[in-house]
Parts: sequence; structure tokens; C-alpha cells
Amino acid sequence: MYDELLFADETDVVEPKIVDRIKVLIVDDEEEVHIVTKLVLDDFVFEGKKIELLSVYSASEAKDVLLKHEDIALILLDVVMERADAGLQLVKYIREVMGNSLVRIVLRTGQPGEAPEARVIVEYDINDYKEKTELTAQKLLTTLISALRSHRDLLTIAMNKKGLEKIIESSPEIFRMQSMQNFATGVLMQLIAMLRLNKNSLYLKVSSFAATRKKDGEIKVLAATGDFHIQNYEKLSQDIHDKLDYVLAAKQSIFLEDYFILYWQSADEHVYLIYMEGDQRLSDLDRRLLDVFCLNVSSAFENLKLHLEMYDTQREVFFRLAEVAETRSKETGNHVRRVAEYARLLAMKYGLSEKDVDTLHLAAPMHDIGKLGIPDEILNKPGKLTPEEFEIIKLHANIGYDMLKGSHLHMLQAAAIIAKEHHERYDGRGYSSGLQGNEIHIFARITAIADVFDALSCDRVYKKAWPLEDVLSYFQEAKGGQFDPELVELLFSNLDEFLQVQEKFADDFHHTNV
Repeated sequence: MYDELLFADETDVVEPKIVDRIKVLIVDDEEEVHIVTKLVLDDFVFEGKKIELLSVYSASEAKDVLLKHEDIALILLDVVMERADAGLQLVKYIREVMGNSLVRIVLRTGQPGEAPEARVIVEYDINDYKEKTELTAQKLLTTLISALRSHRDLLTIAMNKKGLEKIIESSPEIFRMQSMQNFATGVLMQLIAMLRLNKNSLYLKVSSFAATRKKDGEIKVLAATGDFHIQNYEKLSQDIHDKLDYVLAAKQSIFLEDYFILYWQSADEHVYLIYMEGDQRLSDLDRRLLDVFCLNVSSAFENLKLHLEMYDTQREVFFRLAEVAETRSKETGNHVRRVAEYARLLAMKYGLSEKDVDTLHLAAPMHDIGKLGIPDEILNKPGKLTPEEFEIIKLHANIGYDMLKGSHLHMLQAAAIIAKEHHERYDGRGYSSGLQGNEIHIFARITAIADVFDALSCDRVYKKAWPLEDVLSYFQEAKGGQFDPELVELLFSNLDEFLQVQEKFADDFHHTNV
């Protein structure tokens, strides 16, 4: 790609295609410097982008402009302004306080004796230093081109880095929808950087029955970058809608001068579209890169549905198995589902990782699986248990642990720990190992609260639901004794969300305290 130096000519009929602007900030306390710089650079075009010149007359003004315009590519900076070191202090602010390492900085001074030491230029990442007297029009243009090339390359590296980070973030749990969106966004960013396109791009999925004519909700934005970031299809401009409609009707990709749209259909007859903006025509190699993207990312999204179905099936099996154990002890209805949701909610509020939240959500319902090994006559005894019978009941913690501990599945290993420890008390007076405080696994501490909150809040065949104020009083008294006090406080401070879960999964034949 060649850099183009294009200057306005009144005899020209056709002007170059301008699709974006590059911002250059002039910081100088001499009006004449601004005037001359603008005369030289006013009609300058770099790689199809016109220069937008911003002018300020002090370092303090420059700080305000830099905060408002984060995409400034180059600063032409005077050394001596309101103070002898105003320029250098501004550079230090940009690099160290703002953390902006992308903007290129060229120092200019009318006082040669004020030249900064080489050490300062290196430490502050100053890209060039010029005396104003030596900056002829041609030298100013040469300096500008060199700085803008450097900024362009840094942007490319930064975009590739961000794209790679997105892909790496998505790798551990690629089957999750959010990770897939990160993956697709990351690859879009990689393509933008490699093809040197505009930052704006979209990746869309069109349902099979809407491929020829869109309807509300049938076109979904799977990933987006730039100005389109986190936008629903309905929120896109009418111009974008018209372009996408045209491609859907034509059923083929289009490549125009300032944008292109890729169209392809997957094996499941869904249609996928990629919209990207740019100011250059793509080479054959560029199009092959896009073909690879279409093949791999669309396959990944097709596999996502299968993974999510497997995840939902696995979750349903675990719930059903947990319900079997609860039913034997007459804990019917949606108890295990509510416990799962309460545990998920508490884990999120506590700050566990997304992976741990999901693991606990699946594992918590298995807390009483060991009841399958307790005789019916003891498990469902209507009266008070004898001390001997209670000792047998307590065995369900170890029985559940023994049933699950041998699994190689991470979720079942977590369930084994929960089964064994969910009756431990924070003060150390629980069973089966007498653990206390943080010795008890966080999964078990959370599940204990979720289980008891639901047991007290909802009807059972052998008891009525407690009034909410009585439930809260119980937890207040048990804080630091039976339960982790931090988790109890999280329950209190997020009570509305817990009651919403209770209402959503209410039993049709039972009363709750909602």
C-alpha cells in the first residue's frame, strides 16, 4: 500500500474518497505556528483519510482536548508554553496518567537551547524533536507521514492484541454463548487489523425461515465492533438495514469500495452475514482469509447449539436425580431447582468466577443425594428421631460423598464436597467432620444457606412455611454460628432477588411466604 499525498486543486473535478479522518492536535502558544501548520496540512490526505486539525494554546487546554478525543493520532507539541517545561510535563501526563501509548508526539521548539536530553525523549516515548526554524513545508509533511505510519502500525498491533485476547478468553469455555461472542468478536478484530479496515463490523445470523425476508427478532447480532458494539439488530441504522436487505434478497456477497457484506448459508440452512467497512478493495488473499473465517466461526456457532443442548440435558438429569432423593424424604416440588437458583445467586454476589457459579448451580441440588442410602422408616418418621436414629440420618452426608467422589467429572466432584460438608456449621459444631469457618468449602457454605432458606420459606407435607420475618430472624440469630456471616449479609442485602426466584419456581400445590 502506498501513502498518498493529495493536495486540493481548484481544477480537480474528482476528489479522493474520504471515509474517515485522522486527528492531529497542535499545541503551541504562538498563533502564527497554528496558521502556518494549517496552511501546510489543511488538504493533506494519508491513506484515504483526511487530516482533522485541532488547535490549543497551552498544556492545560491540551489535557481537556485529549480527554474528549481519545483517538488523536499525532500531537505537534511546543516545549515552552505557560512554563518552561510545559510540553514535557504534558508528555508525562499523556504517557503515565492517561496511559496513552498510541498517540505519536513530535516536539517543536523555537528555542534550541531548550532541547530535552536524549534520556527524556526515550523515557517519555517522544517520537521526534524539531526546531521550528527547520520545519519547512516538505519536512513537516515528511515528519507527519513518518509519525502517522508509526501510529497506524501501533493500532494494527493493538487491534491484533485485543482480538487475540478475546479469542484466548473464549478458549477455556468455548461452548458458552458469552465465550462464543468473545471468540467471534476477537476474530472480527483480527480481520480488521489484518485487512486494515474501519473499526466498524457486524456478524449476524438469520434464521432459516427468515432468510429471504426478515421479521422482528429473526436477525441476531452475534458479534460487533466499533460503533456497532453491543447493538441489537433493530437499533442499527436504516442505511445498514437496507444494505443487509439487499444482500439477503440477492443471496450473494457484495464487495464495494467503502464496505463489503459476506453472505453464506450453513448446513442447518441458517444464513450468516458479515458486514465490514473499509476504504479499499480486497485482494484475493484477503478474500481467502474471509472464507476461512466464515467456515470456522459459523461451524463453531453450529456446534454451540449441540453443546448447549448437552449442557441442558446434563443439568436436567442432575435435577431429576436430586429430586429422587428429595422425594424419598417427602421434599417434593421445585425445592432442588430453587436451591440451585439461590446458590447461583449467592455465588454471583459473593464474587465467584463464572465457571464456579455454573458448577455450583449444577452441583448444589445434589446435596442430599446420600438420603438414598437412609432407610425409609427413619427418613420419613413422623415423630421426633431418637439420638440413635439421628446419628443414622447424619450418615447421609458421607453416603452422598462416597457415591460421588469417584467421578472424574468436575461437577460431580464439587457435588461430593457439597454433600459431605453442607451440614457443617461455621462455628465448628456441625457434621460430619466438625469443620469451621473457611475450612468449609465455599460451595457447601453457600448451599447450606440456600437449602435452609428454602426449607423454612416453603410448605412441606409435614409443616407450613414460616413467615418471612421469622425466616430472617432465624438467619440473623444463626449468623456466625450455623452460617457464614458474610453470606447471610448477602442474603439480606439481595432479598428481593431471592424472593423473585422463590416466586418464579413456586410449587403449584404448596404455599410459600412470597
